[in-house]
Amino acid sequence: MINQNPFALLKEEAPQVSEAFDGLIRAVSSGALDAKTRQLVYIGIKASQGDDKAVAAHVPMAKMAGASRDEIRDTILMTMTVSSVQGITHCLIPALEAYESDRKV
Repeated sequence: MINQNPFALLKEEAPQVSEAFDGLIRAVSSGALDAKTRQLVYIGIKASQGDDKAVAAHVPMAKMAGASRDEIRDTILMTMTVSSVQGITHCLIPALEAYESDRKV
């Protein structure tokens, strides 16, 4: 069976690409935004794309960085201005469920 985590599979199948991607993430994560804001931006971008799995994956990281449930909700609600209701219909429920769960990053 193929690993269900796409990033773990990327690391197995293409370790050099995975390492380069990790370097890109580290580089863009070392800027002026604090960890909470960075995670809220990720959530907003992914929600505007309707990517519920990525949103649910970033919610625990945002929560650990100090984001409140209301901040996560409002981040997703803001996507209505750029992508209509896609973020709401695809991502609001998974995001709030991820926030309420005890899932660790």
